[in-house]
Amino acid sequence: MATKQHPRTERKHAGQTAGTSGGPTSPSDVGSTSSDAGSSSPPPAADGQVTPPEQRPSLKEGPYLEELAKLQVELVKLEEWVRHEGLKVVVIFEGRDAAGKGGVINRIMEPLNPRYARVVALPAPTEREKTQWYFQRYVAHLPAAGEMALFDRSWYNRAGVERVMGFCTEAEYQEFLRSTPEFERMLVRSGIIVVKYWFSVSDAEQEKRFQDRLKDPTKRWKLSPMDLESRARWVEYSKAKDEMFAYTDIKQAPWYVVPSDDKRRARLNCIHHLLSLIPYEDLTPESIVLPPRQPDKGYVRAPFSDQTIVPQLY
Repeated sequence: MATKQHPRTERKHAGQTAGTSGGPTSPSDVGSTSSDAGSSSPPPAADGQVTPPEQRPSLKEGPYLEELAKLQVELVKLEEWVRHEGLKVVVIFEGRDAAGKGGVINRIMEPLNPRYARVVALPAPTEREKTQWYFQRYVAHLPAAGEMALFDRSWYNRAGVERVMGFCTEAEYQEFLRSTPEFERMLVRSGIIVVKYWFSVSDAEQEKRFQDRLKDPTKRWKLSPMDLESRARWVEYSKAKDEMFAYTDIKQAPWYVVPSDDKRRARLNCIHHLLSLIPYEDLTPESIVLPPRQPDKGYVRAPFSDQTIVPQLY
């Protein structure tokens, strides 16, 4: 087995980002109207210390929706800048089951054009894919110029579920730890912006979300036997995550941890942070005046009775 090293010495100092928000549009202005919603810096406690996320009150729906709307406008500007400049952006979302990854991905994607931004959520590998180079099936989904790819789980499956559940050999796992930093450096050198988020949820909150899923038939599909097994192996997953960070938290592609016990705050904080990493400018087109509609010139619309209409039940 390979001698373990700790490339954590390469990681950035806390708070250092891959880019600096620049240009006429900056997310630093978003959130200025609300002292609580979307602020990237928690308010100080009475003794002057920063209040831990778990001690902050839940964010109310009104301020949350107001701030989310502002951030989504900025996301549209960012996407247009990515398209205009031919940037290539990969955003990786990892974390425990029910940590809130899907929720923030959905809020990011809501206002975006799916031609240029897409979600990559791969199923379990096929028998053929299992014989390929491990990263091969992920490479096929990397973005071209002007695109953003949001990975709902990624090649880090090998460091998490595959490691804990025994779906890979010790040799395959050790090779992953050696290869991943170089693989990601290669992506960055090729011009791809790589952003990695880890959503951190507490044991108690995960239990609560699992129970909610059991009660909600629209969410019950999210619970699989693998999810239940992950509950039984909580400590093993924690150790696997710590080792993964020790090897792959590199300065070219650092891990950013998102406390996610409060889903609303997690979504706002993550989106705000993502906007801060990629300098962009506002390319919103000038207002236009719609031209007059073409005159009918004797056109007669076909009667509804000749068409198959969807039943009007509502």
